[in-house]
Amino acid sequence: MDASLLVPWDERLTAYDFGHDHPLAPVRVELTMRLARDLGVLDAPEVLLAPVPAAPDEVLELVHAPEYIHAVKNVAHVPQSERARFGLGTDDNPLFPGMHEASALVVGASVAAADAVWSGAAGHAANMAGGLHHAMRAHASGFCLYNDVAIAIARLLEQGATRVAYVDIDAHHGDGVQAAFYNDPRVLTISVHEHPSTLFPGTGLAQECGGPDAQGMAVNLALPAGTRDAHWLRAFEAVVPPLLSAFDPQILVTQHGCDSHALDPLAHLMLSVDGQRLAAEALHRLAHEHAGGRWLLFGGGGYAVVEVVPRIWTHVLAEAAHRPIPPRTETPEQWRVFAAERSGRLAPLTMSDGQHPELRLWVDGFNPADPIDREVLATRRAVFPHHGLDILF
Repeated sequence: MDASLLVPWDERLTAYDFGHDHPLAPVRVELTMRLARDLGVLDAPEVLLAPVPAAPDEVLELVHAPEYIHAVKNVAHVPQSERARFGLGTDDNPLFPGMHEASALVVGASVAAADAVWSGAAGHAANMAGGLHHAMRAHASGFCLYNDVAIAIARLLEQGATRVAYVDIDAHHGDGVQAAFYNDPRVLTISVHEHPSTLFPGTGLAQECGGPDAQGMAVNLALPAGTRDAHWLRAFEAVVPPLLSAFDPQILVTQHGCDSHALDPLAHLMLSVDGQRLAAEALHRLAHEHAGGRWLLFGGGGYAVVEVVPRIWTHVLAEAAHRPIPPRTETPEQWRVFAAERSGRLAPLTMSDGQHPELRLWVDGFNPADPIDREVLATRRAVFPHHGLDILF
């Protein structure tokens, strides 16, 4: 393999911008790349930054309807009724100049990353500007215009992959990716998210487990609002590793939305940067244990744009580069100055929240009074039998 970690990158990726007051602020990606560079992650010899090609229509059509792509391209001339049908021009998905071009560039970066890993040009590849997991075939949703993750997976299938595992740890259900492959037995989708009773998009219960030809291939672990590091990690370990072991994927695709953090203004989980870092470590380990080291990773949600997103995504990139950053590492002073200039907010002093989560395993016992344990058991009951796995409890 030519590079341990390929990172398709172009400053134009920050043009995916819904406007000043929108939660999905592109400065979070800018600050991530600057922090990763200032900490030496992107300058490591095993890391290659590559140019980003925009995805052509035929690539977008791997997932999206041609009439939807046409509407995004020509949105200024699309009647309001048609915009509404396609989910364009809403509060979540407002119009902005060059929205097709910006979105196609994000997809192009994700597809380039997928191609690199599948071909063996890189062991791992990351597009932190990607992870737009809510977009549907003919409908924008949840800040997502084109579903770069689903398109990258479809590209892998087109290239000959027959077993692709996708793990989504965003606080929001990965509904768009699930929908794209709900009846496709070649793709295992696992989403670990906040319970739909308290968070958009209102889907992702354990009972959503795949179409008639793919029973057990859609996996949903919906955790109660307020879930903290140790309980989140216990739930993750109870569901994700056994399924990946049973499925034996050829490649692991992961989405690292970090809106599960306690400071996130849109979601209600209570993870720390330290818990999220441990999740990235676990996914890296699982890629090597069950996917021959092939790991394709994306950003996603995350709306504490200075306090959280740059730190956790820099940890993710460092993990993928096989150069993990010690939690107590100080953030570089020049980065803190840059963050203040770009955002008007004070940046964190270290790469840690000072938490040390202790992992209690599922085999240690089931507590029927614990709502988190009940959700874990519901997920295991819904999908484990389809994979020949013991539900246990």
